[in-house]
Amino acid sequence: MSTEAETMLDKDFNPSLRFLVVSDIHIKDEKCIEEQRFASALKYAYSIARSSESYKKLDAIVIVGDFANSGTEIQMQKVKNILDAGVDYDETQVISSFASHETNGEGTEVASERMKRILGQDSDQHKIINGFHFISISPSHGCNYNDDKKAWMARELASAAEGDRAKPIFVFQHPHNTNTVYGSILWGEDELITTYMNYPQIIHFSGHSHAPINDPRSIHQQHFTSLGTGTLSYFEMDEFDKITGSIPDNKENAAQMLIVEADKDNRVRVYPFDVLTGHFFPQVHRIDTPSDIGSFTYTAD
Repeated sequence: MSTEAETMLDKDFNPSLRFLVVSDIHIKDEKCIEEQRFASALKYAYSIARSSESYKKLDAIVIVGDFANSGTEIQMQKVKNILDAGVDYDETQVISSFASHETNGEGTEVASERMKRILGQDSDQHKIINGFHFISISPSHGCNYNDDKKAWMARELASAAEGDRAKPIFVFQHPHNTNTVYGSILWGEDELITTYMNYPQIIHFSGHSHAPINDPRSIHQQHFTSLGTGTLSYFEMDEFDKITGSIPDNKENAAQMLIVEADKDNRVRVYPFDVLTGHFFPQVHRIDTPSDIGSFTYTAD
């Protein structure tokens, strides 16, 4: 497989930030195709960055949970090895969170300890990269958030918005917010959405559903902007009225990711990308004024 990506980055857009978003990788103890797909996703992200005429950096890689299939030491170490082989740490920051699959075996505390010890990653993170706030949160149990987690997110959002309410805030959690993007009916949680509603400038990324990001419903705007992050493992659908139910035929032909750019004027571009073919999908999500609900175009209408 070639990892030279065919680029369709907006040449009239001059980013000051670029990052990759992936989720639901599902690395297993035994050798698995997801290892190759994750490594390819990293290579494609750098290839895309280098192909840019105006800005050639990949500033961050964000992993939005379920990167390990059951959170074992072996799986965590595999993820670390793939990252070490594929990431230029001098250029690129890595932000990751865990979710229900990392806690399948031994619970939240063990998953948190392993992620810190093996990956060097805190469960919850708030970083500023090139002036933009990145807030990533892991669940307190399963895919749910207790009062302490809710309070932490409220504090971090208030801090992020303090300086400039027009600047987008990038937020990452594993489950979708209910009734937002495609996949959020079956695989959504609503515990943090009332906090997010206070910040229209949020651009929120979530996974969990394995729903395809080339579906136009994978972006949603109402109180804020939401995007689904897809999967590198297998597809699942949201409705039960499909011929095959929620699991489609050829479900394993799945490897998708997002390339996200932002510029000095707070505009954002999101490019859905297919790792299996090395091509962008034809849609580009354009968010020119993230803080202005009146400008939202990816609405239910």
